[in-house]
Amino acid sequence: MVGPTASGKSDLAVFLAERLGGEIVNYDSLQIYRGLDIGTAKSLPQNVPNHLFDILDPTESFSAGEYSRRARDVLAQVKGLPVFVGGTGFYLRALLEGLFPGPRRNEELRERLQRRTSDRLHRLLRRLDRAAASRIHANDKAKLIRALEVCLQARRPMSEMWTEGRPRLEGYQVFKIGLNPPRAALYDRINARVVRMFDGGLLEEVRALLDSGVPENAKPFESVGYAEAVAVVRGRMTWEQAVESTQTRTRHYAKRQITWFRRESDVQWLDGFGDDPNVQQKALAMLS
Repeated sequence: MVGPTASGKSDLAVFLAERLGGEIVNYDSLQIYRGLDIGTAKSLPQNVPNHLFDILDPTESFSAGEYSRRARDVLAQVKGLPVFVGGTGFYLRALLEGLFPGPRRNEELRERLQRRTSDRLHRLLRRLDRAAASRIHANDKAKLIRALEVCLQARRPMSEMWTEGRPRLEGYQVFKIGLNPPRAALYDRINARVVRMFDGGLLEEVRALLDSGVPENAKPFESVGYAEAVAVVRGRMTWEQAVESTQTRTRHYAKRQITWFRRESDVQWLDGFGDDPNVQQKALAMLS
């Protein structure tokens, strides 16, 4: 199941899993963390088995490669139809297409790169690997850091490694359903959901995480919504500023997701939201 945030992917995934004897498998990079519920719009399905939710503490690091390994382990255990749902396209691609054999994470190098601005990182990547820089958004700091980490440790362009063999997922027939709701309606849903998050306890959730010992610089706190909530809790931003910033950044994120998933091959696109009964019936007909 692919599509932008707030398009109703989870609703459609649960609908299909209930009717086809399926099991939900998460591929959202934030919903893997325990305690991050309100800001991720996490809603664990009650009537179908689910996997790869709440598997890490917020202080633990995780990579697309680790996700791919765990997801493949889950696939070996799933007895029904595996229904993958989430918003992290790179995790899904890592599972289906595999990853190039690059060097492992280097926390010391990452810490040094983290101190630089995204713009500076992108300029450095253009010098080291122009092909990789052309494929990574200038504001996507996480991917810029990984690309530079690979280039600097391997002493060769990461784009060269992309052409080498990758362990693709074998033995499964993959069917991709994409949700394509009207852009204006999607943005309205995003704006409304952000208000519900902040009204519904996001600040309290963040305070509890901070009080439990999760540091401000924990990776999940860099994400949209959580960064703003931390800023409000620490007195660096007002509630109104946080809501507006989260709405704007979430809309931009949705636009990037649409661009990413449009590049996926063989997606069967449905116009509308995943909680629309007409869309649900069309999706069910595709799989029946």
